[in-house]
Amino acid sequence: MAPETLNEDWQTALCVAAHPDDLEYGLAAGVARWTSQGKKITYLLVTSGEAGIDSIHPTEAGPLREQEERDGAALVGVNEITFLGMPDGSLQHGLPLRRAIAAEIRRTRPDAVFTLTHRETFPGGGLNQADHRAVGLATLDACADAGNRWLFTELMDEGLDPWPGVRLLAFAGSTEANRTVDVSESFDDGVASLEAHAQYLQALGPGYPTPRNLLHGMLGSADDAELGDYTLRLEAFDR
Repeated sequence: MAPETLNEDWQTALCVAAHPDDLEYGLAAGVARWTSQGKKITYLLVTSGEAGIDSIHPTEAGPLREQEERDGAALVGVNEITFLGMPDGSLQHGLPLRRAIAAEIRRTRPDAVFTLTHRETFPGGGLNQADHRAVGLATLDACADAGNRWLFTELMDEGLDPWPGVRLLAFAGSTEANRTVDVSESFDDGVASLEAHAQYLQALGPGYPTPRNLLHGMLGSADDAELGDYTLRLEAFDR
């Protein structure tokens, strides 16, 4: 069955990712589309990506990558970013991670939540990282946790009342995509957002694809006449 077009009748969204640059591998092009429609999008980064650059010590890499994330997010209309500061490379699905994400859902009170897939592989067969899988699965659980007043009751003492208002949960990079978003008009903004991670990308070596070529390969859909030139594919669930 062909994927359906994503329902865009929501106005606010929270995008959750493990590392700076995760959201820029496709999802940011969708974010640029949505912010141009007047929707409010906020980002939650679980780590600062401090273990992601082999040639730079984590104490330097963390702040560097946080700033690259702020720069890239601004290019797609996002100016509110929360960094949880959990340890890069050591995330585990469990109550602390679920609580932290649920707290942010309660704080921002979004209609929709976007994150990366928790599945073991990406389309094309590439293996997914442990941090990505942990955050994806914890986000799935946190959407329900955020609306249950009898879970993490201490959050109410912090002024974070239950929020059962998440109506859409969607995963980017999934092998089970069931929704599409035409990002042809926002593709260049998505490229610019990834290009903002300049020092991280440089550390990946000269053989790594340019942001434009990489996103062209990920989002290009010119072979399907029913889709736009560039298409974001999501595994989405209405709640």
